[in-house]
Amino acid sequence: MQFGIFTVGDVTPDPTTGRTPTEHERLKAMVAIALKAEEVGLDVFATGEHHNPPFVPSSPTTMLGWIAARTERITLSTSTTLITTSDPVKIAEDFAMLQHLADGRVDLMLGRGNTGPVYPWFGQDIRQGIPLAIENYALLHRLWREDVIDWEGKFRTPLQGFTSTPRPLDGVPPFVWHGSIRSPEIAEQAAYYGDGFFHNNIFWPADHTKRMVGIYRERYAHYGHGTPEQAVVGLGGQVFMRHNSQDAVREFRPYFDNAPVYGHGPSLEDFTEQTPLTVGSPQQVIERTLTFREHVGDYQRQLFLMDHAGLPLKTVLEQLDLLGEEVVPVLREEFAKGRPAGVPDAPTHASLSAARERTPAAR
Repeated sequence: MQFGIFTVGDVTPDPTTGRTPTEHERLKAMVAIALKAEEVGLDVFATGEHHNPPFVPSSPTTMLGWIAARTERITLSTSTTLITTSDPVKIAEDFAMLQHLADGRVDLMLGRGNTGPVYPWFGQDIRQGIPLAIENYALLHRLWREDVIDWEGKFRTPLQGFTSTPRPLDGVPPFVWHGSIRSPEIAEQAAYYGDGFFHNNIFWPADHTKRMVGIYRERYAHYGHGTPEQAVVGLGGQVFMRHNSQDAVREFRPYFDNAPVYGHGPSLEDFTEQTPLTVGSPQQVIERTLTFREHVGDYQRQLFLMDHAGLPLKTVLEQLDLLGEEVVPVLREEFAKGRPAGVPDAPTHASLSAARERTPAAR
C-alpha cells in the first residue's frame, strides 16, 4: 500500500501571526515538503492544479519536473489535473515528457476542480463538466495508446493523422486515477477503463465514501477488469499531530477555525467526528486511519493533506517527521495483515511495464 501527501497549494494567512506568505515562499515551501516526504519514506507527493487566488500551483508538471530532478524514489502525481478545462493533447504531451524525465515515477489524478469560473477562463461551459470529462479523457486515453489517431468530438477541433510526442516511456502510459467527491459518472468512467478511483473524502462522512467506492468496485467488475476487490482505490485524509493530543487540538484550532474552506462553520470537534479529519496523537491517527478499510475494503493509496490553512512550513515539516517515523510504518504493517492475496498493489511504471511484457497483445 502506498502512503503519501497531497497539497492544494493555498496561500493563506497564518491566523496566529497574521502573516501571509508570498507566492514565491509558498511554491518553495511545496518543494521543500515534497523533498521531506521522500526523506521520511513516503511513497507519493501530489499537487493540485488551480488557476485562481489564493492558490499557486497553476502548472503542476513544471513543479513536479523540478522535484523529479531533486528526488530519486518518490512517485510524483497530481491531486487534480483539470481534464475539463485543459486540452487533452497538452496533458498527454506534458505528462509523457515528465514521465521520461522522472524515469517513470509519475501518475496523475484527473478531476473537474472546485472553482466554477475556471471554465469560461479556458473557453468552456461549467454546465458541460461531466461530458467534458468523459470526452476529453476518451481522447487522452487514445493519445497515449495509438501512435497516429484520427479523432472528432464535440468540444475541440478534430485531429487528423496526429501523433502526440513524446510517446509514453517504454510504451506504458502514466497510470490514471479518476478523482471525484460526489459524481457517480466519474466512478463509472474509472471503472469502464479499468483505471484507479480516488475519493478525496476529507469533507465527507464514511457512509458517503463507502457508497461512492462501492459504485466503482461494482462497475469495475461489470466491465470485466477483475473482481470488485481487485479494483484500485485511493483515499484522501487530513491530520494534525502532536505527541500529546491536547497539544494538537490547542495548536490546530485557530487554523481550523479560520481555514478558507471550513472555517467559521462546524466546530473542530463536530468536524472530526463527521469526517476523516484527525487531530491528536500519532496513535490516534493510526487508529482512525485503520478504520477506513472497514468502509471501503482493502485499498491501494492513502494520501494526507497536511500543509493548508496557513500552517507554517516548520510545523508541516514536523508533521511529516511524525507521519514518516511513527505513523506510516505501523499503518504499513497493520494494513498488510489479513490483506487477501488477490488484492493488487498500487500500479507503478515498473509493474505496468512488467504486465505489458507478459501480454504481447498490449505491445
